[in-house]
Amino acid sequence: MKAIVIIKGEQGGTIALQNVPRPKPRPQDLLIEVKAAALNRADLFRVQGTYKTTATPKENLLEIVGGEAAGIVTEVGKDVAGFAIGDRVMGMCNGGYAEFTTIHQHLAIPKPERLNWEEAATVPVSYMTEYNALITNGRLQAGESVLINGASSGVGVAAVQIAKLWGAKPVIGLAGAPAKLAALAALGLDVGINYRTDNFKEAVLATTGGKGVELIIDHVGGPHLKDNLKCMALKGRLVSVGRLGGEIGQLNMDLLALKRLELIGVTFRTRTLSERIEIARQVITDLLPALADGRLKPVVDRIFSLDQAAEAHAYMASNVQFGKIVLKTSSQ
Repeated sequence: MKAIVIIKGEQGGTIALQNVPRPKPRPQDLLIEVKAAALNRADLFRVQGTYKTTATPKENLLEIVGGEAAGIVTEVGKDVAGFAIGDRVMGMCNGGYAEFTTIHQHLAIPKPERLNWEEAATVPVSYMTEYNALITNGRLQAGESVLINGASSGVGVAAVQIAKLWGAKPVIGLAGAPAKLAALAALGLDVGINYRTDNFKEAVLATTGGKGVELIIDHVGGPHLKDNLKCMALKGRLVSVGRLGGEIGQLNMDLLALKRLELIGVTFRTRTLSERIEIARQVITDLLPALADGRLKPVVDRIFSLDQAAEAHAYMASNVQFGKIVLKTSSQ
């Protein structure tokens, strides 16, 4: 089969399309024919060799890129129950940039009929990440205010929609271009703030009547930490999902104590399989119906073919996309 493989070097890695052996499903795995795979920032970090994780090294030295995919089940492991050959699924995986990959049966999510393959491929990482950040860790309640940093990214777009679905009010988002803010408004964003031209701390406080927001979902990190804390409400929660702007920020410990704030970190990199399975179960229960009926709408910014993976990575690194970037296989 064809797959995008990391070629390691002294100054980071590169990627190349190669012919490699088709993976074999383990007892609880589904082997799927990949129809589409979505890009994530982690893919760039893996290629660069800067992806930090506590996971043990893979037995297979061949490293295929890609953490999520959608496709058709072509083979099932001997202990699989509830799935059959021909089923259409989407899920988190290892090696999604390929014509075939495996997904653990309990991480596989049935693909709603209304979603095309490209849309389905964008669901697992973004919606599982943001559900876990907003609902499980952020403990979002209907009527609470939410600020989403990096709202136009793939995960940010998912966060805006989930917050709106859950009844957050207002849903506030930061982006760096008027066109992106307009697109977010069409998806349910109540208040859009251009962080390049506006002081977002002052804008958030003005929007909330000086109270501040109850919950912040932060995809930016260090550069926003100081102002994030200043525009949080008493007993507010900040969930750190990404650190695209940097890992180090200024923390006012006195403000943290006076407001009795909570700072919460989340990542899939240190989660066990059982923890990932529980998040998938929650998403199937709470979000899959909304994905099936259109209340949640995955946003695909641009589609590349599998042999254009390097171009797709460069496009992601440019930070101009709105929503997710997808690779489609030649088997479509």
